[in-house]
Amino acid sequence: MVAQRTREVEISGIRKMFESAPPDSINLGLGEPDFDPPEEVVEAFCRAVREGHNHYGPSAGIPALRDKLAERYRDREPGTGRENVIVTGSGSEGLMAAALALYNPGDEVLVPNPGFVLYAPHARLAGAVPVSYSLKEADGYLPDFAELERLVTPRTSALVVNSPSNPTGAVFPKSVVDRLVAFADRHGLTIVSDEVYEEIVYETPATSFWGRSDRVVIVNSFSKMLATTGWRIGFLVAPRPLAIELNKIHYHIMACPSTPAQMGVLAGLASTAGTRRMVREFRARRDLVVRLLGKIPGMSLVSPGGAFYAFPRFAWPHSSQDVAGALLGRGVITTPGNAFGSLGAAHLRLSFAASRPNLRRGLRLIADYAGELAENGP
Repeated sequence: MVAQRTREVEISGIRKMFESAPPDSINLGLGEPDFDPPEEVVEAFCRAVREGHNHYGPSAGIPALRDKLAERYRDREPGTGRENVIVTGSGSEGLMAAALALYNPGDEVLVPNPGFVLYAPHARLAGAVPVSYSLKEADGYLPDFAELERLVTPRTSALVVNSPSNPTGAVFPKSVVDRLVAFADRHGLTIVSDEVYEEIVYETPATSFWGRSDRVVIVNSFSKMLATTGWRIGFLVAPRPLAIELNKIHYHIMACPSTPAQMGVLAGLASTAGTRRMVREFRARRDLVVRLLGKIPGMSLVSPGGAFYAFPRFAWPHSSQDVAGALLGRGVITTPGNAFGSLGAAHLRLSFAASRPNLRRGLRLIADYAGELAENGP
């Protein structure tokens, strides 16, 4: 027998598509940079292994890395120090630790729809009830504050936000961030802000929630900014009393993060050159994807301002699962939009963390599929 909680969550639609793909498929589904980490990051990792840094470290992370991360956030809150930072085994583990530390059984947690696939399941695993708030295409995937007010009840304890967004690529303007903070403060809610894509923006810089409230937890990761997805290393930033409680949960999940990985990413924080090069390439790919999608009959797109995802809407009378399955059969991996919530039902998520030739080939296959539907009917 298994615990009931395991029956309340499923493997994400992202993983299902990725793991059922035929060999040699063009992968526009999985969200990870197709770059290697900067050379100085790789060398620092290898040097740490060679020099014997292969043992347990402090639960909250090595002091040098926590100090460097605190320094990074000091322009947002001058009092940020080592005690505010916990190094985690990925942003995903940080999200899980935050859920277990913050959500009581029976609490209601406001989660975005469409939104990243872990937010609602983590609430359920903590015994809480996820309550979806809408991010509508017509509004540029920005929250509807009138709806948020209607959704709040005496049991609402937290608000989960994500900017830049996975899957939509939307970046919240500063005015929206300010309104969300005011909303959360008015209702006594803790904000859990997933900011793992904050470095990957194209026109408008991302506005962090750190330093705007004393009830906010920042979830971040090195996976995107340093292309270290397989290293599984991230971090949390939180008010000091809350950081103590978060670290307890973090310890019981994994004891401590990888020591060599921490020493590697610490070296990467000394320079932003590698991240800037990667973002320049993502911007060029974003522009290519927007241009090519604009030529496909039956598809429309809000141009993403950050992250490396396009979230086009299709006008065909099929489910997103059926469309993604049909495209998979043609050799291109996409993610069905309904994996991210009910408002993704007529969407696909396309990752442009793929080479430009692969993007062109993949979008040509999608265009061929759309052309056949237009010619022959659904």
